[in-house]
Amino acid sequence: MQQERIVPDTVTFVSVLNGCASIGALADGRSVHAQLRQSGCSSDILVNNCLIGMYFKCGCIEDACEIFNNLPVHSVVSWNAMIMGYVKCGQSDKAVQLFRQMQQEGVDPDSITFLGVLNACAKKGALEDGRKVHAQAIKSGFHLDIMVGSCLVDMYIKCGSIDDACRVFNSMKNRNVISWSTMIAGYTKFGRGDKALESLQQMQQASIKPDTITLMAALNACAAAAALHEGRFIHGQIIHSGFESDVFVGSSLIDMYAKCGSIIDSCRVFNNIPMHNVVSWNAMIMGYAIHGLGSDALRLFEQMCQKGVEIDNATFVCLLSACSHAGLVDLAHYLFESISSVYGILARIEHHSCMIDILGRVGHLHEADKLIKTMWCQPDVSVWMALLGACRIYGILQLGELAAKQIFKLDPENVGAYVLLSNLYATTGKWDNSRMLQQMRKRRHVHKQPGQTWIEVNNQVHTFLVNDREHPQIMEIEEELKRLSEEMIKAGYVPNTRFLVREMEEELKQFSLCHHSEKLAIAFGLISTPDGSPLSIFKNLRVCGDCHEATKLISRIVGRSIVVRDANRFHHFQQGACSCRDYW
Repeated sequence: MQQERIVPDTVTFVSVLNGCASIGALADGRSVHAQLRQSGCSSDILVNNCLIGMYFKCGCIEDACEIFNNLPVHSVVSWNAMIMGYVKCGQSDKAVQLFRQMQQEGVDPDSITFLGVLNACAKKGALEDGRKVHAQAIKSGFHLDIMVGSCLVDMYIKCGSIDDACRVFNSMKNRNVISWSTMIAGYTKFGRGDKALESLQQMQQASIKPDTITLMAALNACAAAAALHEGRFIHGQIIHSGFESDVFVGSSLIDMYAKCGSIIDSCRVFNNIPMHNVVSWNAMIMGYAIHGLGSDALRLFEQMCQKGVEIDNATFVCLLSACSHAGLVDLAHYLFESISSVYGILARIEHHSCMIDILGRVGHLHEADKLIKTMWCQPDVSVWMALLGACRIYGILQLGELAAKQIFKLDPENVGAYVLLSNLYATTGKWDNSRMLQQMRKRRHVHKQPGQTWIEVNNQVHTFLVNDREHPQIMEIEEELKRLSEEMIKAGYVPNTRFLVREMEEELKQFSLCHHSEKLAIAFGLISTPDGSPLSIFKNLRVCGDCHEATKLISRIVGRSIVVRDANRFHHFQQGACSCRDYW
C-alpha cells in the first residue's frame, strides 16, 4: 500500500496494529508506531488505544503506560485498554487499582470495564474487591448485562463463594450458554456433581443448546461423582450434537470413563478420535495410571513419542503418577531425570510432588526429604502433604511433624494435614497429642470431611457412612456382613485394628472396622445384584488397609469382581487379589 504511495489513515493504523498485537510482532508494531508519529493520526484516541493494546499483548507494559499517560484525554475505552492489558499480563492488582483511579477521575465504567475488573478480581481471588465491584455494577445497572452477570458468577466461583455465585445466577433474568456452562463448572469444582447435572437438564429445558464447553463441564461433573449412567447419557448427546470428533470433548470423555471405572470405554473413545493432540494422549495415559496399568501407560507414551507428539509438563505428571500407582520406582527415577536432560523441560513443582509421593510410598523417606531440600523452587503444600502421608504410613513422627509445620505455615486451614498428623500421633501412641490437635482443629472451625462410600444399583445411588444405620435395608446388610465375617474368619482373616485412630475397647474396634462404609456398600451390593455380577463402589477417602484386605477375601468368597475407586486410584479385586498388588 505504501509502495503505491497511498497514505494510511486511522482505519489502516488500527487494522495493522491489531494485526501486530494478534501475532506478538513487537518490531513491526514499533515500526508502525514510528510512522504514526510522522502521520497526522498520532493524536487519534482510537489509534492510541490500539497502541496500548498492542504493547500490552507484546509484553511491553512501560510503553503502554507511557502512551496512556501522554493522552490529553482519557476516555472509557482508554481506561478499558489499560485494565484489560494489566489483566492479560497477570497484574490484577494494578487493574483493580486503575479501576478505582478511573472512578476518582469521574469516568463512568461501561460493560467492558466491569468484565475487565471482575476478571482481575477472579484471577487474584479478591472476594471483597469483587463484592465492591458487584455493588457498583448494580448501582450503574450493568449487572443486568448478560456477559457481566456471567462474569460475576465466574468471579464468585474462582474466589471460593459458590453461594454468591448461585445467588447471582438465580437473579439473572436472561442466561446464555456461557452463564450456564460457568455455573455447571462451578458446581463441579465445589464437589456438587448432582447440582451440575441438574443444571444441565434445566439448561436444556430452557431450550439452550449446550456447546463443547458445557459438555466438558458436565463430563467433569460425572467424573467427579462417578456417575457412569449420566456420563453415558451425555456421551449420547455429544454424538447427537456432532461433537464426538472434537479432540477436547473426546479427552473429557476419556477422563470421565476412566474415573467412572470403565477403562475399556476410555480406550474405545481414544481409538475413535480422528486427530489426537497432547491433551488426548495425556488423558489416556492418566486413565491407565489411576487404574494401576503402568505398563499400558508407558506403552502409550512410547507410541506418543514415535508419532512425534510434542511432550509437555502434564505428560510427565501422568507418567510419574502411573509409576507411583504401579510401584515402578526405578523407572520413575529415570523419567524424572529425563524431564530436563532428555526433553529439555524444567521440572516443575508437580513433578517433584509426584516423585516425593513415589519415594514415600516405598518408605524411602530420607531420600524424599533430601529431594525436597535440593528443589530449585520452594516446596508447596502438595509436596509436604506427600511427605506427611508417607510419614503417616510408616510411623515416622519427627519428619511428619516437620512436614505438618510447613503445611500449616502455607495453609493454616488444611484439614488433610490435621487428619494425617492426628492419625500419625495415634498410630505412634501419642494419644494426648492426637486429642490436642483434634481440639485445635475444632476451635479453628476446620471441618473434617466424613468418609463415605457410594454404590449405584438400578440407576439409584446409595451412600453409606461408617456405622451407618439409616439405610432402609440395614437389617439385611448387617446379616450379610455377619455371614461374610464368619466366612472371612474361616479363611484366616484377622481384623487389623491398627487402622482405627480412636481410643476404644478392642471389641468396639472390631465392630467399627466391620461397619466401615465400604464394607456396608459391598454388603448392600451383594444382596441387591445378581450372583456373579461385578460390583463397583466409590469412596471419597483413601481405602484403609483392613478394608483392602477384607475386600480381597470377599472377592474370593463370593466369586465376584469388585472394583473400588478411592481418593487416589482404582482397585480391581478378583479371586482374592487386587490389581494394586497391595501397593497403594
